[in-house]
Amino acid sequence: MQLKSMPRAASWTHVDVRVGFEVLFVDGHRLRGRTSAREGESTWYVGYEIDVDDEWQTRTVRATNSTATGEREVVLERSTSGWIVGGVARPDLDGCDDVDFESSAVTNTLPIHRQPFVLGETFEVPAAFVQADDLSVIRLEQRYTLLRSDEDRHVFHYESSTFDFVCELVYDASGLVLDYPGIAVRDR
Repeated sequence: MQLKSMPRAASWTHVDVRVGFEVLFVDGHRLRGRTSAREGESTWYVGYEIDVDDEWQTRTVRATNSTATGEREVVLERSTSGWIVGGVARPDLDGCDDVDFESSAVTNTLPIHRQPFVLGETFEVPAAFVQADDLSVIRLEQRYTLLRSDEDRHVFHYESSTFDFVCELVYDASGLVLDYPGIAVRDR
């Protein structure tokens, strides 16, 4: 599966589960974004910066959020010795190569850029999952299977046993989500 270069900016509208909007700016190996939403009685916005290396391995993540109860910030760092979250070693995140934000459709691009996906082959890609309302981090078990791929689109079967969630994710030629059923739709 070949990916084209990512656009310098993109945006998504949240659908179904929440009402909101997300924007992304791409600067080399840094993804900067903001997402704001209302889900049930909760409202929030989350800002993030994700630094990846040339192999699309997540290295540093900075996240801030603002909710009715105040503002928070968390820094995640990943090295060969594991994840450090807010200055604390997190061995429960061992084996997680990526970060995934509850509030974002963007972070599903990280494993797509890194893994050598082959049609029909399933990849386990656990991630450090950052929750929107309080920036707490848990382990997210997930797997991707490439179902279809052409020069314009890539379709993956996605499963998360952590949240008992299954869907088909549609990506554009650059590996950014176009359609995340029940979560977000790309509008630019």
